[in-house]
Amino acid sequence: MQPLEGVTVVTLEHAIAAPLATRHLADLGARVIKIERPGSGDFARGYDQRVNGLCSHFVWCNRSKESLALDAKHPEAADILARLVGRADVLMQNLAPGAATRLGLGYESLVENHPELIVCDISGYGDNGPSRDRKAYDLLIQSEAGLLSVTGSPDQMAKTGISIADIAAGMYAYSQVLAALIQRGRTGRGTRIEVSMLEALGEWMGYPLYYAYEGAEPPPRTGAFHATIYPYGPFATADGEVMLGLQNEREWQRFCSDVLKRPELATDARFSSNFDRSAHREALDAEIHAVFSTLTVNEVEARLDQAPIANARVNDMAALWSHPQLAARERWRTIDSPVGPLPSLLPPGTWHDDGPRMDPVPALGEHTDAILMELGYDDATIGQLRNAGAVG
Repeated sequence: MQPLEGVTVVTLEHAIAAPLATRHLADLGARVIKIERPGSGDFARGYDQRVNGLCSHFVWCNRSKESLALDAKHPEAADILARLVGRADVLMQNLAPGAATRLGLGYESLVENHPELIVCDISGYGDNGPSRDRKAYDLLIQSEAGLLSVTGSPDQMAKTGISIADIAAGMYAYSQVLAALIQRGRTGRGTRIEVSMLEALGEWMGYPLYYAYEGAEPPPRTGAFHATIYPYGPFATADGEVMLGLQNEREWQRFCSDVLKRPELATDARFSSNFDRSAHREALDAEIHAVFSTLTVNEVEARLDQAPIANARVNDMAALWSHPQLAARERWRTIDSPVGPLPSLLPPGTWHDDGPRMDPVPALGEHTDAILMELGYDDATIGQLRNAGAVG
């Protein structure tokens, strides 16, 4: 039995935050019914066509779900939504501010008749305060949360290469729903969970936030290098780059003697502590470059491993697809989709006594008729709903 087998999640979701949260719930065995707009569906379906015509974002976040094509604003939709909520354990949404309430899906309007229901609302800024109604895309939240102030090079800010604000909010929604299910098992009552993208990413900004405590200078933008530890970052070799990181003075001494073959640098006054090494980065970088420029990536890695000093390859996506560690641990599986079989990584934290659920990525409206029949609608009524534009 999978951990969430028997749990039903109804979700009005789009893009990344809520879809990622509900996909993780589906991984653990929950039944996830995804409500999508007839005709277009979750707008993330149209971001790109990189996966044999499917969107990369959608494939990542939506396996193992059932797609119900329903116009939630249509007059005929209210009864369908009411029947779905009556069977749900969890209702999740990341619609525009106030949209769920206007659809009659706010917690306050549901709790009296469904005291056991868990409602999880994801928004950009939360449901009160001066920013409540502002649009909140991932990059905008990265900016609001101060992430851009510490990411990039000294003269150019840079966003992260992934939707980190959405991911942060989605993972907090996921963990909070799990906690609410445990609580409901003890009390018999559901609850409302509210997750703000700004607050989720603000939590992740804890180190630079405290580093700048009481108006202190914030950590500088240092590209791929660590803002306060040096050497810690990418360094060029004769045929590529290697990423390395030192954490203490013992490692610094081994780095000088075993990797650079320059033991005298360990006692150089400019580099005698991490504080000094950070203050004299340019000088130390020149010393490292003088050695690494004569060695290949493989040779530098061999010295670092022998020391041992933490290091890593500077991989691109092709290298991640073929990463030997993922292959050795058998982390790849095949899932089905509307365009045929696709590779998919096992979710992190796999249970060793039972594999995760990894069912197909749904086509838009693939499960509409089956779900409506389960809710008590017959073929004729479903046809009428489709002709009226209520379902797709």
